[in-house]
Amino acid sequence: MKKAKRCSVLMLCAAVSLSLAACGPKESSSAKSSSKGSELVVWEDKEKSNGIKDAVAAFEKEHDVKVKVVEKPYAKQIEDLRMDGPAGTGPDVLTMPGDQIGTAVTEGLLKELHVKKDVQSLYTDASIQSQMVDQKLYGLPKAVETTVLFYNKDLISEKELPKTLEEWYDYSKKTADGSKFGFLALFDQIYYAESVMSGYGGYIFGKDKDGSYNPSDIGINNEGAVKGAALMQKFYKEGLFPAGIIGEQGINVLESLFTEGKATAIISGPWNVEAFSKAGINYGITKLPKLENGKNMSSFIGVKSYNVSAFSKNAELAQELAVFLANEKNSKTRYEETKEVPAVKSLANDPAIMKSEAARAVTEQSRFSEPTPNIPEMNEIWTPADSALQTVATGKADPKQALDQAAETAKGQIKAKHSGK
Repeated sequence: MKKAKRCSVLMLCAAVSLSLAACGPKESSSAKSSSKGSELVVWEDKEKSNGIKDAVAAFEKEHDVKVKVVEKPYAKQIEDLRMDGPAGTGPDVLTMPGDQIGTAVTEGLLKELHVKKDVQSLYTDASIQSQMVDQKLYGLPKAVETTVLFYNKDLISEKELPKTLEEWYDYSKKTADGSKFGFLALFDQIYYAESVMSGYGGYIFGKDKDGSYNPSDIGINNEGAVKGAALMQKFYKEGLFPAGIIGEQGINVLESLFTEGKATAIISGPWNVEAFSKAGINYGITKLPKLENGKNMSSFIGVKSYNVSAFSKNAELAQELAVFLANEKNSKTRYEETKEVPAVKSLANDPAIMKSEAARAVTEQSRFSEPTPNIPEMNEIWTPADSALQTVATGKADPKQALDQAAETAKGQIKAKHSGK
């Protein structure tokens, strides 16, 4: 979710088989009676509250409570909670990117959820893992996303699509002329570049035996990561990517070139489906291409979730609401309104969802993807890695030199900011 989707980076997952979860257990009559007359506040994502309108009304009726829904950009809700929570003006339930979970838990902003295993099992493994910190659950997944390949059907047919990144490189060499381009991607940002680097053996953090991330094991500068960065550098060095695609405005340049019909294909995410449709582009969507070693390009799985604020005065009822909003029935209804792919397993093959080309692409790409690391130390990776990749893209440094510096900087920041926890 990085428009800037590192926040993952959004959101579709995996086969990480994108199927979503069924309804939670019914609460007891005593719990219902104690909730009578209560009021809950839900922070929902911008322009997404329609997706939970019916669910909220049903919950209000069943529990005899009032639920107030406030729309806020989901990636910034934790930032607002830091101020509003202690002031007593924050939400009971909020929504946030999975990669912010670790930081939020460390800061004491989220309430641990006590949800039965049969409810947790409704969701894909990757999506539920994004909500776990130290084997404890802090949220329920409501939507998943990954990056995918958008292509202009007026410029290339599905049958003509290159199958590998190297084939897209060859296609671009024949197509790019300075004003029109073949394949484009924001490879100066780790959120996108990791798709190539990980395919050759690079990684953000290694993992311990229990599956938890090891922040002392950073792999953004290992041999595979350097090889991937060298491959991506060719697109810039040979003029196959425009100079304007580097840096903060790069995403705007990339999207403009695609909507203007000046780029055959780009790597983006489902967050652009509506925008590209409104622009009148005759586009198709598919998974990311393979690499020359036979592995498919990977991607980060972004997970949106419902979480309970640690400052909620009705935490038990807020948990009931989170479970209800994220159940199978309401997840499907939410998809029908928002088109955000749900994280419930049982919905992975639902005809109503799989008829969407975007949902199918996200589901398939999720098979090759992993959740964005959700530990606080991830905050020390983004900037050094992006800075390094930009020097690679502009030719100011070779891949090994740049990535070694990024890894050293990240390790220093992790030691300075996180060693005392």
